[in-house]
Amino acid sequence: MNPEPIDAATLAAWDKAHLWHPFTPQADWAAGEVLIIERAEGVYLYDTEGRRYLDGVSSLWCNVHGHRHPKLDAAIREQLDRVAHSTLLGVSHPSAIELARRLVERAPEGLMRVFFSDDGATAVEVALKMAFQYWRQKEDPEPRRTRFLALGGAYHGDTIGDVSLGGVERFHAMFAPLLFSTLRAPLPYCYRCPLGLERPGCALACLDEVDRLLAEHPGEVAAVVVEPLVQGAAGMIVHPEGYLRGLREITQRHRTLLIADEVAVGFGRTGAMFACEREGVTPDFLCLAKGITGGYLPLAATLTTEEVYAAFFATAAEGKTFYHGHTYGGNPLGAAVALANLRVFDEEQTLGGLTPKIALLERRLAELAQRPHVGDVRQCGLIAGIELVADRATKAEYPWEAQVGARVCRRARDFGLLIRPLRDVLVVMPPLTITEAQLAEMLDVIEHCIREVCEGPAA
Repeated sequence: MNPEPIDAATLAAWDKAHLWHPFTPQADWAAGEVLIIERAEGVYLYDTEGRRYLDGVSSLWCNVHGHRHPKLDAAIREQLDRVAHSTLLGVSHPSAIELARRLVERAPEGLMRVFFSDDGATAVEVALKMAFQYWRQKEDPEPRRTRFLALGGAYHGDTIGDVSLGGVERFHAMFAPLLFSTLRAPLPYCYRCPLGLERPGCALACLDEVDRLLAEHPGEVAAVVVEPLVQGAAGMIVHPEGYLRGLREITQRHRTLLIADEVAVGFGRTGAMFACEREGVTPDFLCLAKGITGGYLPLAATLTTEEVYAAFFATAAEGKTFYHGHTYGGNPLGAAVALANLRVFDEEQTLGGLTPKIALLERRLAELAQRPHVGDVRQCGLIAGIELVADRATKAEYPWEAQVGARVCRRARDFGLLIRPLRDVLVVMPPLTITEAQLAEMLDVIEHCIREVCEGPAA
């Protein structure tokens, strides 16, 4: 017998009474309307009042093929008829085995081993701990390699290890006393270059700073950690062409491992299956989550090389085991839908279908860039950031308390579009299955709301 449905007003009251929302100012939330999403279909979400919203940020950068894709839905139902959960500690199951194989087949060449966990933060945390332990027990150990190098504006998750890598002041400063020290290289942010230089004349001087830091700390750095091509939480910062390739060359020269955090940019977002492919790079660790299940269930994977794995390949008596794991790591339901996700990429030729959408996004962003309060537009594949500024000539930012980005996003909701800002950077990251017409509609709403909020209703 099914319980009686709970009405929307009661749900909203219970939400405000009990639910603590992530990355959400709770007093502002308590003072506003509670938007409760009840169902979804394709690129659209529907609330309890029946209103429809285009999912402009893929439900936090994870939905790939749209909501309620029949093949993904079916994969979960079929797996549920066999087993919902079985651990990978000391036993295995078919879905995890096959998924590991299929990921290796698609990943940059040389990544042969797959360790499953349950979200992006854990995927990176696994890589950090593996890198640290690797240097202690490889054939010719280098136990002084205990440090990590990350970029300005870095965001790699919310565990203590990941926050130690983080470079987003508003998110991470509070926890400074808890964190280990990280070497910090400049954010490759061409619109506001921290080195005061301009492309293309800069010759990627930001890479010289990475080289310098590694040279100043010889034999100390276990790994360099990077979000390839696009730094999401930093403000959708698109790295200049050649940066990732140059970074890989520097890490190889200094014999330092490279951890590529593709939690947000993997699975087609950049136009390639994995961002590292765009510059022909194979990292030592590839961290995946979000889109790995098509945005359906929590699952993550950390891929690494045979060389790294060999340092852990030992008996219990030798004391080299990687003592790390999560209860739901490699969950059969998640693995089953992840396999279906990969099949859909092939069967529906998802990557090939992105070309006209990426071109449309590029054209429309170029038009938006002419608006008086749009300072910069940044794009990589079907990812974009639109940076709003108080003054284009000086690049002056709006005061934090003005909440301009948030106001634009709130207004967009009135037109049936759900997007989120990173301060005053509007994030565009729809499901890959969005049509050109839907993408054009989305950009129409964004332009209208920018004009209304930044230029006034008559603009």
